[in-house]
Amino acid sequence: MNADVVMAGFGGQGILMIGNLLSLAAMEEGRRVTYFPAYGVEMRGGTANCTVVVSDEEIGSPVVGHPASLIVMNGPSLDKYQPLARAGAVVVLNASLIDPARVTRSDLRPIPVAANELARELGSPQLASMVALGAFAAATAVVKVETLTHCLPRVVSKRHERLVPLNAKALQAGAALARGQPRLAP
Repeated sequence: MNADVVMAGFGGQGILMIGNLLSLAAMEEGRRVTYFPAYGVEMRGGTANCTVVVSDEEIGSPVVGHPASLIVMNGPSLDKYQPLARAGAVVVLNASLIDPARVTRSDLRPIPVAANELARELGSPQLASMVALGAFAAATAVVKVETLTHCLPRVVSKRHERLVPLNAKALQAGAALARGQPRLAP
């Protein structure tokens, strides 16, 4: 299996955290991984993106010119990465901030997820990126949602470890939406 994803949004939306979590989960499943984070100088409120490459074979470069998948959490990120995506790319988009009609390429597979609304329903707006990652995992099968959940304690800081179960719910809720299942109860 070879897969890659560019995740992008505003700083503070948890982009680098979900990239790290995806990387750890893929390693946990025995895959080779590169994780390439980047963010603007402003950090919170600026731009943030990361690229994760998952493979069963050696990875030549962490740089991806034409990603096979996107997780985009805001409009500017969609505008930047949509033209670069490969034909057939899965595009998980935060429909809370991006009108799905903005996916203008007919050769892409958009998966709109109202991540902000669902995160608020679950109890914390900071969960939006976890909702999107859960949807991505369910839509692509790059990693199992269960493996993401298992790896959560490794990316959530010790002082916030009480939030691990809430993050797990967010992953499950995003996965359920991507599978076309009803929302999970908070």
